[in-house]
Amino acid sequence: MASPSQQLPPGWTAEWDLASQRYLFIQPSTGRSQWEIPTATPAQPIDHAPSVSPPPSTAHHAKRRQYAAGQTQVYYGAGDALGDQYGAPGVPQQQQPPATGQLFTPGLAAESGFAGQQQTPQPSYYAPQQEPQYINAPGFGQEPTYHPPNAPIHHLTDQFGQMGMGARPQHLTTTNLLTSPPDPRELLRPPPEIRLPPNACITTSPYANSDSSYQRCTMNAIPTTSSLLSKSKIPLALVITPYRTLKEGELQVPVVTDTVIARCRRCRTYINPYVQFIDNGNRWRCCMCSMSNEVPQLFDWDQTRNQPGDRWAREELNHSVVEFVAPTEYMVRPPQPAVYVILIDVSHTAVQSGMVATATRSILENLDRIPNEDERTKIAIIAYDTSLYFFSMPPGTTESTMLVVSDVDDVFLPKPTDLLVNLTEARQSLESLLGRINDMFQDNHTVGSAMGPALQAGFKLMAPIGGKIMVLSSSLPNIGSGALKNREDVKILGTSKESGLLQAASPFYKTFAIECSRAQVSVDMFLFSAAYQDVASLACLPHYTSGQTYFYPAFNAARSEDAIKFAHEFGEVLAMPIMLEAVMRVRASKGLRMASFHGNFFVRSTDLLAMPAVPTDQSYTIEVQIEDTLTQPFVVMQTAVLHTTCHGERRIRVITLALPTTSSLTEVFASADQVAIATLLANKAVERSLTHKLEDARDAVHQRLVEILSSYKSSMTSAGAGANAQLAISENLKMLPVLVLGLLKSVGIRQSAQIPPDLRAYAQALLTSLPSQTLIPYIHPTFYSLHNMPPEAGTVGEQGVNLPTPLPLTSERLERHGLYLIEDGQTIFLWVGRDAVPQLVMDVFNLPNYEVLRGGKTTLPVLDNDFSQRVNAIIQKMREMRRGVYYPHLYLVKEDGEPPLRLWALSCLIQDRADVLPSYQQFIGQLKDKVNGANNY
Repeated sequence: MASPSQQLPPGWTAEWDLASQRYLFIQPSTGRSQWEIPTATPAQPIDHAPSVSPPPSTAHHAKRRQYAAGQTQVYYGAGDALGDQYGAPGVPQQQQPPATGQLFTPGLAAESGFAGQQQTPQPSYYAPQQEPQYINAPGFGQEPTYHPPNAPIHHLTDQFGQMGMGARPQHLTTTNLLTSPPDPRELLRPPPEIRLPPNACITTSPYANSDSSYQRCTMNAIPTTSSLLSKSKIPLALVITPYRTLKEGELQVPVVTDTVIARCRRCRTYINPYVQFIDNGNRWRCCMCSMSNEVPQLFDWDQTRNQPGDRWAREELNHSVVEFVAPTEYMVRPPQPAVYVILIDVSHTAVQSGMVATATRSILENLDRIPNEDERTKIAIIAYDTSLYFFSMPPGTTESTMLVVSDVDDVFLPKPTDLLVNLTEARQSLESLLGRINDMFQDNHTVGSAMGPALQAGFKLMAPIGGKIMVLSSSLPNIGSGALKNREDVKILGTSKESGLLQAASPFYKTFAIECSRAQVSVDMFLFSAAYQDVASLACLPHYTSGQTYFYPAFNAARSEDAIKFAHEFGEVLAMPIMLEAVMRVRASKGLRMASFHGNFFVRSTDLLAMPAVPTDQSYTIEVQIEDTLTQPFVVMQTAVLHTTCHGERRIRVITLALPTTSSLTEVFASADQVAIATLLANKAVERSLTHKLEDARDAVHQRLVEILSSYKSSMTSAGAGANAQLAISENLKMLPVLVLGLLKSVGIRQSAQIPPDLRAYAQALLTSLPSQTLIPYIHPTFYSLHNMPPEAGTVGEQGVNLPTPLPLTSERLERHGLYLIEDGQTIFLWVGRDAVPQLVMDVFNLPNYEVLRGGKTTLPVLDNDFSQRVNAIIQKMREMRRGVYYPHLYLVKEDGEPPLRLWALSCLIQDRADVLPSYQQFIGQLKDKVNGANNY
C-alpha cells in the first residue's frame, strides 16, 4: 500500500503499525495520534473561560453521546459542563492537558512522543479546593452543581444510533489510570453506544433496542470468535432486570392484547424489530436462526376496530420490551390468584422488640395496597413460637378463631376451610384479627422458634395454588424441621474456614425451597434478631424461590427509626405487583449459548429458570459463551418471561437486545460496559466464596482485572520506553478498577475478622440480587459536601430535587468544619466535623452546638430555614431515587464520636486505606506492578 503522506494536511505524518496492519497518523507537534485520515481544519482560538460543550457541527448529531476519540479533552478541558473539577468556582484550576497528550498511544514511541509527554507537569491528584464558609457568606463557597444527563433525550438519540443510522465503528480513547483520578460522575453516564449496521432494524422507533435498565451486556459489540473474546479477557454476560419499577414519566411497557403471537417455528424466537419480512411481506425471516416463517393471518388485522390494521404500528415491531397477553395454549392451568401467607413469630423476643405490633399494623395499613384488582387475592395469617397458631376467619363476620397445633413434628392443618381466605370477603374479620394479635401474645414468655414447621404448614395451605410466603422471624429456628444451632465462632472469622459459615447449615432449607419452587411458592424472609440468626441458611429459601431477604439486626420498635424503616419496606413488599408462576428463558443468535446463571431462581432444565413469584427490581446475571464463529453482522439476545400477573392474566414479557459483531479488539474494548462487568464480578465473587473460600473469591476478582489491563496493554498500546510508566485502559472502563476495589472492600467479600457472619451473608444476598442501578452505589457509595453546596442543590429542578456534585470517595475531602452526606442505598451517614460552627448545627439539628449532638440513628427535624429544608430534600431524594423497596437508616456521625460508627462511615470512603485493605493509589500501584510483571499475550 502506498504511503498516504502526500494527501495529509501540514504537520501530520503517517506510520505503518505492524500490529494493526494499517497506517497510524501522528502530529509530532502535539503528540496526537489517530487511526482516521486527518483532515485540514481551520485553527480555533483557545477559549479558557468555562463554557458548555462546544457547539455541534450539524444539527443531526446535536445530542449524540461522545465515546469517540477526543472524549477526554472535552471531559477534562474547559469544553464541558462536567469539566469543572472539584474545586469551587473562582479558584484557578490546574489545567489538565488533553488526555491524548498524557497517554502512550500506538505509534507515539517512534516519535519519542511519550518521553516528551512525561516532561509536562503532572496534574495534582485532585484539584485544590477553596476554603469553604458556611451560610452567611455570599455563595457559601459553593461546589459546582451537577445536572444529571436528561435520560429520555439520551435514549432517543442513542437509539437512533442503535438502529444503524449511519453506523460508525467504535472509537477507542485510552486513559492513564495513574494520572486520571476516578470521577464519580462517570458512573452516571449511559453505557457505550450500540452501533448496529445500517438496515439492521425494520423500524425507526427509538425504542427498538433494549434500554440498559432492563437488559444490558458487558460489551456492546460482540467478538466474532471465542478466541477474540478470550484475548480481551472481558467476560461476556447479560444483566437482566425484567420487571423493574417505573418512575413517574417513564414509558410503560406496551401490551399486545390481540393474542396474535408470531414465533419462529425452529428456535421459538418471538417476532421483534430485527426480523426481515420477505415474499411480499407474507413471510418473515428469524433474526436468530434465519428460518423463514409465515406471518400469522391476523397479524395485519385490527381486532378492536375490526378492520385491516397497520403492521408497522404493531408494538412488537417498534419496542424491544413488550408484553403479550397469552392465549390458552400458554397455560397449564387457569391463571392463579395472588396468595399471601404471612408467618409471624410471636415468641417473647418478637413481642418485646415491638416487631409483632409493627408488622400487624403495617399489614392493616396496607390491606388496600395488596394487589387485588380482580378480588381473587387470598391471605392467611399463621403465628408461631414453639407451637403453631392458625386463625379461622369465616367470611362475612368480624370474628376469628385461634386454633393451636402443638405437635410440630407432624404438621397438619386443623381445619380444611377459612384458614386461607379471600381478602375481600374476609376483610372485616381480618382487620379485627390484626388489631388483636399483639394483645393476644403480649404476655407470651415462650422462647423458641418452630419456623420450619410453620413453613411446612404455610406450604400445605397454599401448595395447590402457589403464591408468596412471608416469614417474620426474631430468633434462630430451634424446634422441629429446619432447627439450627448457633455456629458463630469468632475464632474462625477472617480465616479460610469462614466461608463454611456462609453456607446453609441444614439441607432442609434447600430441599424445602425446591419443593416450594415446584409448587409455585416463593418465600420472603424478614429477619430481626439481635443475636445470631444464621442468615446464610435462611436466605436459601428466597434464593431458590425468587424471593428476597430483608435483615433488621437488633430491631427495636421503641426507636421510631427502626419501626419506620421496617413498616415502609414491609408495606412496599406487600403492595408490590408480582409476576406469579413465572419461567424465564434467554435465547440468542446461532453461535451463542447461555452458559451459567446467577440470581434468585431454580434452574429447572438446562436453560429454563423457574421463578414462582418475581419481585420488581430483582436482577439476574447470565454468562454467555461463543460456541461458533459469528458470521452475521449483528446478534440478538431475547429474554422471555412467561408469567401470571397479580390480577390473573397470563402474559409473556419479551425483552430484545441487538448488538453488532466485530472482529476488532479495539471495538470490543471501546464498547465494554463497566457497570455490567462489575455486576457480573459481584455475582461470581459471591458464588466463588461459597464453593471455595472468601480469599479465593477476592483473588479471582483481582486477577480478572489484572488480565483485562494486561490484555489492553499488550493489544492496544505499543511497547516502548514509556509503556511501563503508565497503566492504560479505555476511557469507558476507567471506573472499573475503583468499582472492583469497592467490591473487594464490600461487607460481603472484604478481608476482615470483625464482620459477623449474619451481616456478611445478608450483604452477599444483596450483591447477587440488586439491579445494577442499586448495586453500583452499594459497592461505590455516593459522597456529597453539604455545607458548601450551591444554592440550587436541594431545590426542585427539571429532574426533581437537584443534587450537589458527588465527591471522590476519600477522607481527604473531609474538612473539620464541614457537613457531609455518604450513602450506599442501604444506609445514609451524615458526617459532622468537630469544628462545625454553632449556626450550622442550629440550622440543621436545632441544637446549640456540636458538643450536644448525639451520634447514631436519627431523624432530622424539618426547620424553618432554607438550609434545613434543602438538606432534608436531598435525604428524601436519596431514599426515593434508588430502585427497590429499601428505606435507608440515617446515622449522625460525629468526627470524634463513637469509633465503631465512625469506622463504619469511613469504610464507605473506599479510596482510603483501611485496616489491611489498600487505598486506591496503592491498589493502582499494585495493578501496575502485576500488569508490567505479567506475561503479556
